[in-house]
Amino acid sequence: MKAKILALDTSTEFCSAALMIDGEVLFSGEVAPREHTTKILPMVDKLLVDAGVKLTDLDALAFGRGPGSFTGVRIGIGIAQGLAFGADLPMLGVSTLQAMAQGAYRVQGATHVAAAIDARMSEVYWARYSRLASGKWQTQDAECVVPPQQLAEQELENSQVENSQIWAQVGTGWDAYADEFKALKLQRSQTGVLYPESQDIVVLAQHELEAGHQMSAEQASPVYLRDKVAWKKLPGRE
Repeated sequence: MKAKILALDTSTEFCSAALMIDGEVLFSGEVAPREHTTKILPMVDKLLVDAGVKLTDLDALAFGRGPGSFTGVRIGIGIAQGLAFGADLPMLGVSTLQAMAQGAYRVQGATHVAAAIDARMSEVYWARYSRLASGKWQTQDAECVVPPQQLAEQELENSQVENSQIWAQVGTGWDAYADEFKALKLQRSQTGVLYPESQDIVVLAQHELEAGHQMSAEQASPVYLRDKVAWKKLPGRE
């Protein structure tokens, strides 16, 4: 089934929207820190006009569910929910870390990807993925928020992948913590993929839709990974 899916993402400095129609992807995006609220809806409107479709013609609306910037993730899911409510569309949440893995495949054909987004506070949002023949991604290291030096110090848990495997690195975390990552015992290659992009989210969303993982707008929720840290910042919380 080739569905009509709109995807948007504002979880990092990069703001983007993409529209998949019959397997073809239209895309718009740019690095626009603190301008997501003014940029994203015009991008969506232009994509719909260029494709000659209305929001109500679509099958689903996908969004980058995080992890990423607290504010950015909230903006993205809020706008996505508003659009989905108005057009009565189901929603599809896609991991921003996995979206970057898909980006590495799109750019370089990479099938083993290590993703690290700068999470500030001397930590990264981290995950590793391997691409299956079906086009889906198998998680090797589950999403987490972790100090990069801890990754370097601990043995990587997955024993199914040989240590000789070269991992394509994606995300802003690698440059932000270059010194800490030097000790990480992974053979790595550069990809140039720094941010999750909706043109990759929409491809992953197609798999989610086929698997029946759609949800209502009321059920859509973000993934922060650092909920407990935010909670502890409040006086008297533990």
